[in-house]
Order: sequence, then C-alpha cells, then structure tokens
Amino acid sequence: MAKRNCRPPGLNLDKTLLAELAALELADLRRHLRTVDESALLNFAATDYLGLSRHPALIEAARRATSERGTGAGASRIVTGTDSAVLALEEQLAAWKEKEAALVFSSGYAAALGTIPALVDKGDTVILDKLAHASLIDAARLSGATLRVFPHNQLQKLDALLQKISTTRGAGRTLIVTESIFSMDGDTAPLRELVELKDRHGAWLLVDEAHATALYGTTGAGLISEAGLSSRVEIVMGTLSKALGSVGGYIAGSRPLIDWLVNRARSFVYSTALPPGVIAASRVAVDLARGPEGAALRARLRENIARFHAGLPAAWKKQALSASAIQPLICGEAAAALSLAVALRERGFLIPAIRYPTVPRHAARLRVTLSAAHASKEIDALNEELASIYSSRS
Repeated sequence: MAKRNCRPPGLNLDKTLLAELAALELADLRRHLRTVDESALLNFAATDYLGLSRHPALIEAARRATSERGTGAGASRIVTGTDSAVLALEEQLAAWKEKEAALVFSSGYAAALGTIPALVDKGDTVILDKLAHASLIDAARLSGATLRVFPHNQLQKLDALLQKISTTRGAGRTLIVTESIFSMDGDTAPLRELVELKDRHGAWLLVDEAHATALYGTTGAGLISEAGLSSRVEIVMGTLSKALGSVGGYIAGSRPLIDWLVNRARSFVYSTALPPGVIAASRVAVDLARGPEGAALRARLRENIARFHAGLPAAWKKQALSASAIQPLICGEAAAALSLAVALRERGFLIPAIRYPTVPRHAARLRVTLSAAHASKEIDALNEELASIYSSRS
C-alpha cells in the first residue's frame, strides 16, 4: 500500500513565502533589488565617503595585482597560507590604528560574526548600544552570551547594567559593543566616557569604526585615535569598503587577540581569503588616507557637509543635523520615506528609504550620504529638489 502524504497543509514553501512577502508589501517594508544606471543618477546613497573607489591609483593597483596573481585567492589562509601583500596590509592597519596587530576578514559583517563569538560564550554578557549595527547584534546572539541592550548613548543606563552584572556571582566576561559613528543617525558615541565605564567595571570594549575610519583624526585613523584612546580600547573593528573604497573588514588589537581570532574566528578560518586585487587596492587606499591627499579629501568632505546643511530646506533643519557624512532626513512612516525616495529617483537622485527593522518603527528616513567626490552644484541641486518636493506636498 502506498504511503500517505502526511505533510501538514499550508507548508508549501513558495505559498508560505509569497504570503509573507505580501504582508511586507502591505506594511511598506518589502525590499526590491533594482538595476541602477549610475550615469543617470546622482549617487547620495553610497558610503564611498572620500571617493576612493574611483581613484586611479586604486584601480591601477587592483588591475596590476589581478593580472599578476589572478582573480581569486583560491582558499582560506589557514589552508593555502598568506600572501605577503595581505600581511603588509595588516601591518599598515595595525600601525594606523596604533595597535600591535590586525586581521583582515572578507567583510565587516564577517569580522563581527567571527570576533564576538570567539571572545564570549554562555555565561558571559554582551552589552550593546540599542542602535548598534545588525552585524554586531547578530554576532552577539550567535555567541550564546547573555545579551543586554542600553538606550542609545545613555551611559547612566549602561552603568546600572554594569553594576548589576558585577554583583552577580559567576557573571563571566563582559563585552561592551558600540559604533563610533552610528550608521543610520550619523551621530557619535561618547568614547571617553565609555572607556572610563568599562575600566571601572572590568569590562572589555569593542568599537566599530566602519563610518569613522579615514575620516577623523590627523591621519584619518578614526574617532578613537582622535580622542587619544587607542591604548584603552581593546578591540577596534572596521571596514575597507566605505571611506577606503575597497572591500573587506578588519579587527585591530593586541597580538594575543589577533592570534586567538586566527584560531577561533570561524568566519576567518572557514572563508576564502580576499582576492589579490582587493588587497592591493586597500593598501593604496590606506596610504592615501594617511597622507596629504587624504587630509585634503577630508577637508573637502567637511565643506560638502557644511554646504548641505546650509542649503537644506527649513523643515529638516529643525531636527538635529549630523556633523558626519551621514545625514538622516526623518520622514516618520515607511510610506512617506518610500514616496520621497521614489520622487527623488525620478528627478535623478539615488537616496535610499531606510525603514524598519533597520531603524525603529515610525522613524523611517532618507539617508543622505555625502562624499568628497560630490561637486558643489550636485549638493545644491539636491537641496533644491528637496525643497521643491517638500513645498509641493505641504
């Protein structure tokens, strides 16, 4: 006798997912991948803050390395060893970040997912700023440690959490996790106060400098360096894919930390190494960012930020404006942000509508990202369109 199909009704994969996609659509939360013709749109969405992804020196370095060594690394560094160029990049990053050593990962996300679970486990505690990046949250969950969250930049709440943990017997290790520049609001973390709190309570501190690397400090090393705190932050995380115009992530810290990650960071051990072209471009990017050209590009970026602020329609000037390259224009509901993004796209501007779960509900926004590569007339044109659209809908 033939076996009966005992599968419960309603579990067809496609039907289930189509229903859930329809629910996202109704809530204005469905995302779509769209083909973008950059030549037809002014890009105010990218995080290429210094415009280095199109720099001739990076392109030439990537071309030469690809021609000489091929398009891929072939395997993980554990399997095939490490190219001397990768070691040179890690030495550059460590020196720049004023640390003993650094380790390059395939992405910033991979750096988070490898590092946090390698350092904490069941019986330990991770405390995150509420607005920390999704990669940091996912890594904390993956670690198995107890997860605690403090309201954004509210250090009294963090202090209370740390005191409670320190009085708990067998509380294990405590790791505080934050960003230096927050990716969706563009504001800064109070790094000095965070360092003092973690020292007082015997915790460790991981700071993600993804949106600060190459943009702050006399050599562009980041906010930690600018604040003179390099020796007091145990774990510095960052990316090569934003202001450095390349691809990849990194962790910088003590030699024991990096040696431990080589052994225990699963996203490093089990991932193919970055290709030669990426490594070569990244090395050139770090050199440029540390030197006179980097300083000139940072100055240009600051000028562009000030120009954007000066010409922004009054309606958005009422909200607190970011001093960083990230400018959130709060719209409230997801539908409003989507509508404004579509209107700007039709007028030639690429600016994303950021919605839940990336930001809290009812805090949907346009995220304008400024670059040293933007021309003054492009920033002025954006402000004119923002004013025109806003007045037509008022």
